[in-house]
Amino acid sequence: MKWPNLKHLHYLVTLHQEQHFHRAAHRCNVSQSTLSTAIQNLEEHFGSQLLEREHKTFVFTSLGLDVVERSKLILQEAGELVEYAQNAGNWQSGKLKLGVIPTIAPFLFEGLIGAFNAFLPEIGLELQEDTTDNLLQQLSDGELDLLVLALPMETPGCKQMVLGHDPFHLVAHEELSKTLPNPLDISTLPKKSIFLLQQEHCMTGHAVSACGLQHQEQVSSLAASSLYTLVQLANSKLGYTFLPELAINQDILKNTALKAMPAEDDAFREIGLVWRSGTTRMRLFRRIGEILAPLLPYPTLN
Repeated sequence: MKWPNLKHLHYLVTLHQEQHFHRAAHRCNVSQSTLSTAIQNLEEHFGSQLLEREHKTFVFTSLGLDVVERSKLILQEAGELVEYAQNAGNWQSGKLKLGVIPTIAPFLFEGLIGAFNAFLPEIGLELQEDTTDNLLQQLSDGELDLLVLALPMETPGCKQMVLGHDPFHLVAHEELSKTLPNPLDISTLPKKSIFLLQQEHCMTGHAVSACGLQHQEQVSSLAASSLYTLVQLANSKLGYTFLPELAINQDILKNTALKAMPAEDDAFREIGLVWRSGTTRMRLFRRIGEILAPLLPYPTLN
């Protein structure tokens, strides 16, 4: 059997990502004609059409889409194999591209970097902060190796490793906190008085689920872009918000007049690692989980 050229598969995947021959060729550092010829060579090799072309436009065939997805896995494993061999089989060395969501990254990066320096000094760490959807897409495309996400979360084609719990706290200005009922009953708060993050931040979904905010009239239509904006809104006595203990422990409330109180029913989110199911670096990822778990408010990983 004659094997397809890995470089040609890389060109195919890049073309699918860019949806434009010129941009894909630029990313691959080749001419547009070289990339086009490589795609045609793949079609001849497979004996099937991967693209439907018309003048200067094209669409992937259903087979082409399948080949792209399978090629991603092949290229990811080939890349891991090369890196493993280059590091003489040392699983605790090499480059690691780690993605973290914005509601975790600012409060974990310092401890995370220190832990890597102490326990995995031969790992070349590259950090990326982005939303959950974007990070999962980059993981699928092979642009990232490992993610730190808030769970539960559907991650098709990936493995999850829960590291710990991060409790939610109701945060209010000291003056407003004195008016809250004891025990706390969210349904008694004024309408539109609870501020949450924009929908692309998964913490909103976790807070809504964990803190019993489904269909609550108390949630404001004003959505913040970051936890720091939520702090400013609450500190202005405009209402209340929910913040994770991880952020509170890192002094996000410093120099404010805000008070943090446990949410109803000890609500929390899980924090864990996510990686592709077919990876050959699971031993490293599990070791990373062991050194990151102690940085969380309530580690669950032994």
